[in-house]
Amino acid sequence: MDLRLMRHLWGVSESWEQAFPRFKAAGYHGIDALPPEPQDIARFRQLLKDYRFDYILQVLTTGATVEEHVASFRQQVEAGQVLEPLLIGCHSGRDAWSERESAEFFVQALAIEREIGIPVGHETHRGRILYNPWVTVLMLDRFPDLKLVGDFSHWTCVAERLLGDQADIIARCAERCLHIHARVGYEEGPQVPDPRAPEYRYCLEAFERWWDLVWDAQAARGLAVTTLTPEYGPPGYLHTLPYTRQPVADAGEISDWQAQREAARFAMRE
Repeated sequence: MDLRLMRHLWGVSESWEQAFPRFKAAGYHGIDALPPEPQDIARFRQLLKDYRFDYILQVLTTGATVEEHVASFRQQVEAGQVLEPLLIGCHSGRDAWSERESAEFFVQALAIEREIGIPVGHETHRGRILYNPWVTVLMLDRFPDLKLVGDFSHWTCVAERLLGDQADIIARCAERCLHIHARVGYEEGPQVPDPRAPEYRYCLEAFERWWDLVWDAQAARGLAVTTLTPEYGPPGYLHTLPYTRQPVADAGEISDWQAQREAARFAMRE
């Protein structure tokens, strides 16, 4: 199984023409991002081709009702097919929905996935259906074809703990993960100030144990390729100093560090 590192565009202010060669030099194999505006699709697609980058399409469903979220899902995945994504990662539905509403969304989303023929992973994300481990496992039980993008940083924030008491659920989710968003969270937030800091070593090691579970499960399924995005965000997610709003670290530097660390760890597994 090969590991392909994906780079997000969240907080990237420079042009794609400036950023893509830098990402290539840093060892990334592709881009994990929302699609560009329609007028920029041809340019974006050409740059993906020029740098031989894979692409993961991000989708954010919207609306007030299940039907509106389903309609936005269909519209976005159908429009995104022109970029030939390796897979699709979706922020799906709403956390406030009942189990019945959530199930109805997945019935229709899974049918659309079968139509388009591109794998879809529904992200474990705050504010969405899969915002905590317990709702997620209910949906996994109900839908054998449901797949995940594993971003467990949201769960440590929601549950206010590192989920050592939920190891069985993490292992079950690992079996359904298509893709990893490798951001280290902690008990009080979805992003530690700096994962390199010794005071957050215990968080880093916990997350790496979960990512290992995903890799083990993917290898057992016979996957040839696995993907990982070190998704550290800009200020807002990244901590800042009071009054000055000065970032306490560099999000791009942290993302690159996490990517290189996980690539080295993955290579040692072979």
